[in-house]
Amino acid sequence: MASLANICCRALTGFRSKHRSSSNSTGRAFEQLFVTLIANPYSKPMQVNQHTDRKALMQKRKRASIGKADFVSLAALDEVQYRLDLVNRTFKKPLLAGWQGGLWAEQLASFDQTEDAETLDVSSKTHDLIVHGMSLHWSNDIVGQLIQCRNAMLPDGLFIGVMFGGESLQELRKVLAEAELQFYGGLSPRVAMMAEVRDAGQLLQRAGFALPVVDKIELKASYENIFHLIRDLRHMGETSALHLRKRSFERKGFFELANELYKQHFSQDDGRIIATFEVMFLTGWTPHESQQKPLRPGSAKARLAEALSTIEVPLKD
Repeated sequence: MASLANICCRALTGFRSKHRSSSNSTGRAFEQLFVTLIANPYSKPMQVNQHTDRKALMQKRKRASIGKADFVSLAALDEVQYRLDLVNRTFKKPLLAGWQGGLWAEQLASFDQTEDAETLDVSSKTHDLIVHGMSLHWSNDIVGQLIQCRNAMLPDGLFIGVMFGGESLQELRKVLAEAELQFYGGLSPRVAMMAEVRDAGQLLQRAGFALPVVDKIELKASYENIFHLIRDLRHMGETSALHLRKRSFERKGFFELANELYKQHFSQDDGRIIATFEVMFLTGWTPHESQQKPLRPGSAKARLAEALSTIEVPLKD
């Protein structure tokens, strides 16, 4: 069977032959994107496992003004506090991992705190609670971050990770893609890909957490236009820091077109546009012998039919 690389190379060869005499910008844009993302995935500017440009992320966070757009963080903090209130335990050595310039550091000031670097500055088996606040979606290795957190925790410790989910900014993602196709004839990465709820539980299991639970909240915000939405994202420090982001200025008219498309597809009756912010909460415990465990298959001592007061009907072979 032909390898994916060979198939891609044949497709690119055919595309070049078809558009050899054309100066169409669509062809050039597609070919450039193809070569960058598919044909040679290990050449610069792409690096293995580099989802986020950490230097750019730090610069955007320094310019952020989280107090001017704090509704997502405040809602997430309320949810974290609600979950902690449900746990009948006093945590003696809690840790906050995440961006230290925002509300999280202020609201959880009693916690030990560490930056969300790729390698966390933590000691082994030290903390009985770790809250990873709104940073996991920018990690180049989410499972690695979770494993580091688990290793820093005492047995039967609680982990709560908070991150943006896959439905976040879905409207912005769609209109930017449509606008770019119309304006440039091609696509480039703009809105970061984020984990889905169904995948997050598997991440916790891979990291070795017991009793994993993942849930979410969804916030809807309305804006006068796309420029006000982007302003809020700048205040949050959440504009694109993708490693493969476009690094040149946009041509005049691009965002005006994106704004028109946004209003066409995702506006309210009053003309304001809608933006979705999905926040996921990853909860797990470090393993301990006192935790409940599933029974071995076939070890039941009572029949389900008896418990339900019904007749058991054997299945046919």
